[in-house]
Amino acid sequence: MPDGLQRRLQRARRTAGAGWARFRVVPRIPTRAAAPAAVVACALAGCGGSGDDYANKPRPASPINVTAAISTKKISLSPKTFGAGPAVIIVSNQSGSEQVVTLQTEELGGSKPGIKASTDPIAPRGTGTLKVDVREGTYELSVRKGPSPVTLEVSGDRKSAQDTLLEP
Repeated sequence: MPDGLQRRLQRARRTAGAGWARFRVVPRIPTRAAAPAAVVACALAGCGGSGDDYANKPRPASPINVTAAISTKKISLSPKTFGAGPAVIIVSNQSGSEQVVTLQTEELGGSKPGIKASTDPIAPRGTGTLKVDVREGTYELSVRKGPSPVTLEVSGDRKSAQDTLLEP
């Protein structure tokens, strides 16, 4: 330590008395050693590879809302045709009994496994939701006890939400 600094520290210890015991001198890292260390750290952080192995896949389409209403006579659905992708089916049970709604594919021997999704029991005059990711094909929306099923047509993929703002 330089002489001037040493003298100032000794003077500060004498004037501070017992309170000085809480403090200690922390050695500084010389600037000459810190600068090269920072350069090396930045260089290593930049070594991520060529970037050829990362595929930036576009986002899926934005989810759409499909509404369904169950009455004692029929199941109403709107829209009945839309593009493939994520969908939220909002079901209103207008019948007098508890209902469980099921959405399933109507294909036999397809190239991919079928989809079958059901809601929790929906109380009379209540609502429920069913979140599904549908692909192209024909689907059937049905209830266990009640009106006959309704058919839903899903066409090709909807447009990606890649450039849509304020999307999750």
